[in-house]
Amino acid sequence: QVQLVESGGGSVQAGDSLSVSCTGSGRTFSYYRVGWFRQAPGKEREFVAAISWNGGRTYYIDSVKGRFTMSTDRGKNTLFLQMKDLKPEDTAVYYCAADPRGDRVALNSRFGFDYWGQGTQVTVSS
Repeated sequence: QVQLVESGGGSVQAGDSLSVSCTGSGRTFSYYRVGWFRQAPGKEREFVAAISWNGGRTYYIDSVKGRFTMSTDRGKNTLFLQMKDLKPEDTAVYYCAADPRGDRVALNSRFGFDYWGQGTQVTVSS
């Protein structure tokens, strides 16, 4: 079992950049699929991005492609989500999630994430 803790986030202006991170403890992310979801007030949780930890393949939803980038620090078992050119519609609680099935599941599937962090707020003002 893995425990996830997000950090970072905060309040920024439209066009600014921000980074959030997700650190796993209890076991490494090896062979996992790790992803980011977000939930805006009054909306359903949205699958944003995912990475195959061992293979490095990535997936992003269309609305964040070119603006959001994931990177890893394998020594610290940490996943980063760097966000640039932020827009008010990016405002949400961002959650990290991990799927132990790893590459046995389609990278772009929003299902199968068994482990979740507590979330971190990102607020973008216009």
